[in-house]
Amino acid sequence: MSSSRYVVRRARTADVAGIRSIVEAYSAERILLGKDIVTLYEDVPDFRVAVAADGRVVGCGAVHVMWEDLAEVRTLAVLPKFRGQGIGQEVLDELLRTAVDLGVERVVCLTFEVEFFARHGFEVATSVQVDPEVFAEMVRSPDEGIAEYLDLERVRPNTLGNTRMVRFLRPQ
Repeated sequence: MSSSRYVVRRARTADVAGIRSIVEAYSAERILLGKDIVTLYEDVPDFRVAVAADGRVVGCGAVHVMWEDLAEVRTLAVLPKFRGQGIGQEVLDELLRTAVDLGVERVVCLTFEVEFFARHGFEVATSVQVDPEVFAEMVRSPDEGIAEYLDLERVRPNTLGNTRMVRFLRPQ
């Protein structure tokens, strides 16, 4: 996807500094969780970025597979001065296409931006929505995002105020 002002594409390792600057802009306000730079490098394959004509990363987002039929949209954000230009929507659309390509049936997110995600087909989810057997396996993951999704006690202070949302990609 692209417009005359930016291109949305798969992230590269050289984009990590730009992703980090976006994350830091929002983590200071507790809108996004801060991420160690090593984690961002590990997660490069999950990320898509919006890159301005001057090469600057102005938006980012990741889709992280959590289980056979379940993925999470993570770290979807746009630099504050670029908000309202449709960049977040284009990054999200690319993440959802990626999730479909991966064979995922449900995409979840934990967000303060309920209206944005609702406009894009997400619904508020009142529970974790995984079978007990799957929960027992997922709880073993060292991934903090999975712990947040599962609403584990050790990460609750990080998720206060977030809303869990889900979008179904295929008919149930």
